[in-house]
Amino acid sequence: MQCAREKPEEALKTTDKVHAESRERFGFPPKPPRNPEGILCGMCANNCKIGVGDIGFCGLVLNVDKQLVRKGGTPEKGIVQWYYDQLPTNCVAWWVCPGCTSAGYPKHAYKRGVETGYSNLAIFYGACSMDCLFCQNWHHRNLGAKLESVMTAESLAAKANPQVSCICFFGGDPSVQMPHALKTGEIGLRKAEQEKRILRVCWETNGYWKEEFALKAAELSLVSGGNIKFDLKTWDENLSRALCGVTNAPTLRSFKMIGKRFLEKRLDLPILTASTLLVPGYIDIEEIRNLASFIAEVDSKLPYTLLAFYPHYVMTDLPTTSEELAVRCRDIAEEYLENVRIGNIQLFG
Repeated sequence: MQCAREKPEEALKTTDKVHAESRERFGFPPKPPRNPEGILCGMCANNCKIGVGDIGFCGLVLNVDKQLVRKGGTPEKGIVQWYYDQLPTNCVAWWVCPGCTSAGYPKHAYKRGVETGYSNLAIFYGACSMDCLFCQNWHHRNLGAKLESVMTAESLAAKANPQVSCICFFGGDPSVQMPHALKTGEIGLRKAEQEKRILRVCWETNGYWKEEFALKAAELSLVSGGNIKFDLKTWDENLSRALCGVTNAPTLRSFKMIGKRFLEKRLDLPILTASTLLVPGYIDIEEIRNLASFIAEVDSKLPYTLLAFYPHYVMTDLPTTSEELAVRCRDIAEEYLENVRIGNIQLFG
């Protein structure tokens, strides 16, 4: 961590090599392409400019004979997996969710307490706008090659039957397939409204959204009683480049924008929450202090979850988060925020 803060050029030389090697096995470029003669993708905050014969950072967009070809992300074609997750779920934001706490009852929740008998339609998108070396769901990189993972927004929305009270888009990340996700949410919500039933639209994202898509996503959550859970991975920009392969500026910008524009429109339950994975040796007290202070600038009442780390993907040589670190980080966060929780406590080393 100190190396990334104090000697970023040296640190990034090492981590850039690791990113390049790990991505090469999937046929992905080491960094978001910036070909001056390429075509702008415009799907996420990476703003890839893809040259002829090249592929975008997410692995879903190709430049074929000077035409962009999208393997997924359009309303007609999404690279996804889905399943029914019975309530109560293990969602990071469960402790403020209407489906698990009755917050927003009766408009946005069926029951006082847990909505037993109902499910969350969990929609896992098979691509991402970041390249986190600690990714817990790195297998999403394999979904683009599987035909059974391709679905239209309409067919996916049809899975939201009357026993489904919420949809959650996650992954990977929905940021690189937003037209598909938004269409799915719109169709599902419209049908639920016609049938006079509850269907909350939720997002679990790294926040690497284009502004247009971020605002549409927030609007769906606003009207449906859903929640947007931002994974605030880092505060230090160089640490973000080292661990996630890209700058964290778009994430922080999206979080603040949604908070400023939407929080006052729904006061009965939070539309916005955040979480941070406590990666030993990297996400330390200083990072949490800065992130908590940033969140508090938006609203000190916003729920914030600190998650224990489990070694995965490239970073398998690290220990799990210690209880001592988690408690110290919680105490620091509580100096700025009113609602802080430690999650994944079963992983404490």
